[in-house]
Amino acid sequence: MSLTRILVADDEESMRWVLSKALKRKGFIVDLAHDGRQALSLIQENNYDLAILDIKMPGITGLDLLDRVRELKSELLVVIMTAEASMKNAVEAMKRGAYDYITKPFDLDVIDAIIEKVERARDIAGQVTMLKHELKDRYQVEKNIIGNSPAMREIYKTIGKVAVSDVTILIQGESGTGKELVARAIHFNSGRLGKPFVAINCAAIPRDLLESELFGSEKGAYTGATDRKQGKFEQAHQGTIFLDEIGDMPLDLQAKILRVLQEQEVTRIGGTQNIPVDVRIVAATNQELMEKVRQKEFREDLYYRLNVVPINLVPLRERKDDVPDLAHYFLDRTCTELGIPPKRFSDDALAVMTAHSWPGNVRELENTIKRAVILSSDPMLTAADFQGLVQVVGDKVAGTQDTSLEALVDMKLRTCFTGIEKLDKGDIHAMVLEQVERPLLRFILEKTRWNQVKAADILGINRNTLRKKIHELGIELKRD
Repeated sequence: MSLTRILVADDEESMRWVLSKALKRKGFIVDLAHDGRQALSLIQENNYDLAILDIKMPGITGLDLLDRVRELKSELLVVIMTAEASMKNAVEAMKRGAYDYITKPFDLDVIDAIIEKVERARDIAGQVTMLKHELKDRYQVEKNIIGNSPAMREIYKTIGKVAVSDVTILIQGESGTGKELVARAIHFNSGRLGKPFVAINCAAIPRDLLESELFGSEKGAYTGATDRKQGKFEQAHQGTIFLDEIGDMPLDLQAKILRVLQEQEVTRIGGTQNIPVDVRIVAATNQELMEKVRQKEFREDLYYRLNVVPINLVPLRERKDDVPDLAHYFLDRTCTELGIPPKRFSDDALAVMTAHSWPGNVRELENTIKRAVILSSDPMLTAADFQGLVQVVGDKVAGTQDTSLEALVDMKLRTCFTGIEKLDKGDIHAMVLEQVERPLLRFILEKTRWNQVKAADILGINRNTLRKKIHELGIELKRD
């Protein structure tokens, strides 16, 4: 079903003009509103297929207008525009029922992609009910999960979509990526807020004790059971239970977890009474569960019952743009917890942290910063305070971080251009290319004993081109 009429609401005239022109060129009927009140009036008077609303507008904000849309015309799909790519905005918009959200500035290709998604969604029967309730003030999620990389924005969207339902979630990711934080974010943005959040690490408890921890036990059920014990599922009644590292759970217990999912009841060890439990299950693993299923080490039926909505957390090395934000967050939190004056990072400290591969992910970053804060008496942390990551000798960097050419160039650029927002526009691109190209050509010429024919062949360029670049870059030719 194709879209025909679209509403664009934004208090910036330039944004309204650009979107209107682009959408009309594609054949859509476009109405414009300069604030929330005008947009509300237009929505009440007309039937739109899609509304694109700015999050901040005079009179009625985009989020408040979204609430009114859900009351008046719940079938209208809404895309929220925001200039602040924070987790709070992302979760808030999705939780109130937005179909999607986009961050300014954006390319018009983003709008095209969203319209295609909307048109596909309108053809899919049983589209997921748009979420309506706003985030609870008791738990500000963006204070706990940090990152504005594209991968993290998708995580925020998913949290907003699934939080208020009771669908089972499987969070997968390497150790230290923050799986429990995501589980807590889901719980504290759900209708179970105020009810228990109970976490248990299935890999940290001995196999013979895990069943008792999960399901409880009656007095005398086994040696040492001197009292009746309530299990984690009972403790989590009406709330959420987080089963961390579920891939390490024994097969016999997996069958009992499956029964809880199917029957919503548990039986204590040594007991005969079936105890009803109203529990939402969020599971997590750092293993490839499908591979364990193939190896008959994990039940296939349980896997599919858990994997209703998968959330995959990418390792920190694949979202290095988030490292500075995370580093500052952990630095401020550590100083506050220790009751010491605030500290700050030097440019070279941020550069080496960004270049590091972080095999231990966010947890390793947090512990590294905490250690540096404790050991350093200076108000500024420098690269020298992170000797576990790199060894600094002059302007050369060596150590355990990614030492590929790209990583080293990336680190050097970050160090040189930390204050790039203050630089004049102009020739940075040409300047960087020249400074990379000159040592490259000089190196190849030296290796070929200044034979320009061989050098041009190795470089993959024409000899005349090489000769021209030697002249332009001022490379002094030598003879052995």
